[in-house]
Amino acid sequence: MSTIRLKNIKIYAFHGCMVEEGKIGSDYLVNLSVKACLDNAVKTDNLGDTVDYVKLQKIVKEEMAIRSKLLEHVGHRIIVSIFKQIPLAKSIKVTVSKVNPPIGGDVSEAGVTMVSHR
Repeated sequence: MSTIRLKNIKIYAFHGCMVEEGKIGSDYLVNLSVKACLDNAVKTDNLGDTVDYVKLQKIVKEEMAIRSKLLEHVGHRIIVSIFKQIPLAKSIKVTVSKVNPPIGGDVSEAGVTMVSHR
């Protein structure tokens, strides 16, 4: 089993429970690890035999564009979409973090990490 990683995907989105968050938006960071058997890719050197990280980034961008109140909801959608679109994916770990969350304190980010297996 091998791992494809995307680290610190920067996205501006409109998630949160407060009305202002839906209007103003915020910066987010998404970290993603996808485990898959890449034995064929090692032999063939063919993009079709691996997990295409360009497609992963596109999935993250599309799901982050859909407003949610909870980061958990966004993270789950990312996982479901990857499993649906990338048959090679066997395990997914995603962290969605809001940069400088409006929580009345000096916190650089607040986030949720979710793991799921096929």
